[in-house]
Amino acid sequence: SRRMFLAYSPRLKRAESLIAYEKSYLDGPFINPARYKRDNLTGSYTYNLSADQSLGVKLNLSRNDFFSSGQIPLDQVASGQLERFGFIDPNTGGRGRSGNLAAYYRKEWKDGSQLKFDGFLSRSLFDLYSNFTFFLDDQVNGDAFVQHDSRLQEGGNVQVIHPYRLFDRQALLIAGGDIHAFQTNVRLAPSIGRGPIGVTTNADARVTNTAGYVQQGIDLLRGHLHVDLGLRYDYFRFNVDDKIRSEFSGTRSVGRLQPKVNISYTPSDRIPATLYFNYGHGINSQNARGVVRDALTGPAIATTDFYQVGTSHTFNGVSLSTALFLIDHSDEQVYVPDDGSIEFAGPSRNYGYEVKSSVQITRHLAFNGGVTRVMNAFFRGSFPRVYVDSSPHLVSNGGLTLENFHGFSGSLLWRHVSNYRLDGENASIRASGLDVVDFSVNKRIGRKVELNMAIDNLFNKRYFETQNFFESRVRPDDLVVSRIHGTPGYPIGLTIGLTFRLSGK
Repeated sequence: SRRMFLAYSPRLKRAESLIAYEKSYLDGPFINPARYKRDNLTGSYTYNLSADQSLGVKLNLSRNDFFSSGQIPLDQVASGQLERFGFIDPNTGGRGRSGNLAAYYRKEWKDGSQLKFDGFLSRSLFDLYSNFTFFLDDQVNGDAFVQHDSRLQEGGNVQVIHPYRLFDRQALLIAGGDIHAFQTNVRLAPSIGRGPIGVTTNADARVTNTAGYVQQGIDLLRGHLHVDLGLRYDYFRFNVDDKIRSEFSGTRSVGRLQPKVNISYTPSDRIPATLYFNYGHGINSQNARGVVRDALTGPAIATTDFYQVGTSHTFNGVSLSTALFLIDHSDEQVYVPDDGSIEFAGPSRNYGYEVKSSVQITRHLAFNGGVTRVMNAFFRGSFPRVYVDSSPHLVSNGGLTLENFHGFSGSLLWRHVSNYRLDGENASIRASGLDVVDFSVNKRIGRKVELNMAIDNLFNKRYFETQNFFESRVRPDDLVVSRIHGTPGYPIGLTIGLTFRLSGK
């Protein structure tokens, strides 16, 4: 892999600006090289109209092209018929082009009040080449397909932040509104190589989301109790013009209120502990492909109720936070692995706990870590009970961080993901977990040069990242087999770089 990054920020009297460019190339460990080429260009300019007003603009341009080995059958890897970094279809991968233009305005007053305006315009083109089931359905041409997404997005938001006194108590009012719209052409086509050989989906989807919100916070009991109450309303309008199946065309609208409550209580200034309770009602909508397929027939949006109680503590360089959570979804969003889509699958519930901590061991050395444990996740109303699959129930991490010790900085990071079920009814069908350690160190060489070194997967752990369970046929004459498919995780890798600071600090 190779990467170059250049950035320049000139000295301006009443403005701040930045222009940066990144170019990179990656082959990866795969027998079918990834050939991942990426170019990113970023620019920003902020003009200070006065001491308390600023106006800015940002521009981002990017392009990337890549190949991938995709998800390969792990039984073929275990039997030696397929290399760990092997492939079946050499043409999977994708290419993308995007551009984003954003503008913003900020105004501040002496009492701490703020006014914010933001707006953006985005254009993207993305082609994704996939083959999950190989020769399951088409034993002559194979099951490869190409997904095309051509999208124009625009949006804006306004927000007011106003600190003031309410009933002689410190209070904070936040209010605003936003609008987000996108117009997308979605096409699906079977393909040979990367050439389409027909069209199965061709539709225009237009989605508009407008929203308004208000949140009031107040301190009570001489600052020991803080309460936030919020309310947001979202309105969605879906319009689909299906050019192949006109019966799927139409317009649909839906709106939802979303309340939230946050309460935190500190019993005493002498005791470094805070108790808190959070509740939020949120929504999520389908992606463009899901809108084309389901928004006019199935649920247009899903709602989520989130409950959390916990504590936080800070004393003598040690911080600790704990939380219990319960999450109810009106419709669980699930990934359908044999065609790469996402769909709503019915109401679900999950609950568990989370612990995070950090310790400042010395002036230069710190430890931080966390554990998130989902104790149960299932579809409500199912009998016999069907469990939510394809999601780990235990995720944890830990790390040591070194800062500015005789010119050295670095980190030693560990991450763990437990094994997890891949079938809602059969608990024996499981994905393997992983434990991966990464190491990095930087050394300042004089004032202008810095040496960087990183070793990913320090102990060369053999693992698989994405794993799913579905039917496939590897070769045209093979039997259809239900099995686990996975994407191999990267082996040990060494990266060495140099950073040059040509001017400035």
